[in-house]
Parts: sequence; C-alpha cells; structure tokens
Amino acid sequence: LGGGLILGAAGVGNAAGPLIGGGLDDLGSWRLIFWLNLPVTAFAVLATARFIHQPREREQAKIDYFGVITVSVGLVALLLAFDQVLDWGGWGDPRIVALLGLFVVGIAAFAFVERAAGRNALVPGDVMRDRNFTYACAGVLFISAVFFAIMLYLPQFMLKVLELTPIQTGAGMLPMMGIFAVVSFIAGPLYDRLGPKLLASAGAGCLAAGPFLLSLAADQESYGALVPGLAVTGLGVGLFYPTITTAGVTSVDESRSSLAGAIIYMFQIAGGAVGLGLTTTVFSEAGDPSSGGEEFIDGIEAALRLDAGLAVIGFAICLLLVGGRLHVRVPFHRRHAGYTPRGHG
Repeated sequence: LGGGLILGAAGVGNAAGPLIGGGLDDLGSWRLIFWLNLPVTAFAVLATARFIHQPREREQAKIDYFGVITVSVGLVALLLAFDQVLDWGGWGDPRIVALLGLFVVGIAAFAFVERAAGRNALVPGDVMRDRNFTYACAGVLFISAVFFAIMLYLPQFMLKVLELTPIQTGAGMLPMMGIFAVVSFIAGPLYDRLGPKLLASAGAGCLAAGPFLLSLAADQESYGALVPGLAVTGLGVGLFYPTITTAGVTSVDESRSSLAGAIIYMFQIAGGAVGLGLTTTVFSEAGDPSSGGEEFIDGIEAALRLDAGLAVIGFAICLLLVGGRLHVRVPFHRRHAGYTPRGHG
C-alpha cells in the first residue's frame, strides 16, 4: 500500500508537470521550467527534515566506490555506442566496437567487484540470490524503456506532427498520466487481494499493448487516435510499478528492504536509460527525429514497436517467473476445519 501511495503521488506530479511546463513555455520560456524546480525542491527538503524521522542504529557500512565506477563506465560506454553508431558509420566502426568491448569489460569488472565487496556491495549477492527479487529486477529492466520513450517522443509527436501548442501537448499526456496516478493509489489494495503475479503481468501486458497501439495510431495524425494507447499505457504503469516494487522488496529480509527498493529503482533507471538509447538508435535508423513529417512518423512507429517488444519480454518474466499466486478466500468454517485449497498446502 505504501509503495502504491508513493507512486500515486509521483503520478500526480508527473501528470501536473507537462501541463505546468507547457503553460510556462506558452507564457514565457521553457527555461522557466528549470527555475520552477528550485522552490519545489526547497519545500521537499524542508518537509523531509521536519516530518521524516526514522531513527536507527548506525552501521559501519562502506560505500562501494569501485562498484559505482565499474557499472558507470560500462553503461556510459554502451549509451555512447548507441548515441554515435549512426554518426560513426555503423556497428562495425572500430570506435563502436571498442565502446561495446568497454561495456563488456565494465560489467564483468562490476560483477567481480560486487562479489569481493560482500555485504557492502552496491548490489549485494545475498539480495540477488533471492530468485523472486532477481526476476522482479529483470522485469523492471526490460519494461522501463516504454515509459521513458513515450515521455520523450510522444510530446514531440504532438508538437511537430499534430502541431499542438506546448500547453495543449501537456494536456494531451493527461490520459496516460492521470490514469497512472489513479491506478497507483488502488494498486496496493488490489495487491493484497490478488497477489503480485496477476497484477504485475497485467501491468506488463498493458505496457506492451500501449506502445503498440500508439504505433498504429501515429499514421492517422489525430490526437483522438492516440487516446486508447495512452490510456492503456497509463493503466500498465499504475499496475506494474507499485506491484513489482512491493513484490521485490517483500521477498528479501526486512533488514534489507530499503536496499532492495533502491536496487529496483536502479534497475528502472538503468533499463530506462539503455532502453531509451536503443530506442533512439532505432528511431534514427527508421526516420528523422528532427523532422516533423513522414520521417518522424516512420521513426516513432519503429521506436514504439521496439519498446512493445521489450515489454513483451518483461511480461513473460512476470507471468512465468515472478512468484505469488492468486489469494484464494477460504470460508471461515473450512479454515477452522483444517481445509486447505489445492495448490496452497
């Protein structure tokens, strides 16, 4: 429930953000958007310092600097390869090959460093040995590209192809962001009733279907055609992220729950960044992100279908590997008579 409330609040902010940003752009300059972050951040810092108090014993933990460095080097090399592959002449260019090699070396070094770091590792082995937690991280890794890509490219589609104003574009994202916010609030009670497998799988399925519907609608060059895809995507985000986060965090020892939440978030950001880099590469190969005509449409269609394909992998992980069956309500008299439903004994 707590995770759903937090993500629901984040959804409200995400829904308001594009609308406020579009209004500031129409009224003055897009640079005002960054200035708006200052009072918001100041309020958040003061509210946290004033109201959040969770005293606990200090642990003699060390920061895993080598883990941070190795994983950062690997991911930056991969993202740079995605970014430059077209400008440098394709995947066979020696510079691209060198970057991909650096990625492999960086990730291999990260695995070695993490094993040596023990409990102080950035991603501790005792946490990742829990299969359900690992599967949750894998699902997040493949699915996170969808949200990142849609938030980057769909507003551009509305501005360049549909020729909406900035504030109209911000309002145009409300079907997705509003549904995301509302569904996140109710995901907690649904989790208690249905368990993680059904909810996470349903959310991942929506996150595969949403971008595919949007790719079909792009050719129509009509905002109304985008609404079903936006709504399905918002439903998927609202169901998937609170559920998979709760499933992952509750699968490890309670003393490691905060670390588990941070690791899931790290996989979300890493998956989103790498997925967005791959999406941008596919977009640029199929079309032209800087144009506003058919080339942009061709690019966004290819990009959204790639993201739908990545989400299908995440859906399969949730359906086949993430634990948590449906809860079966047992009548009171049967519970006290020693009755156990089949498959749960």
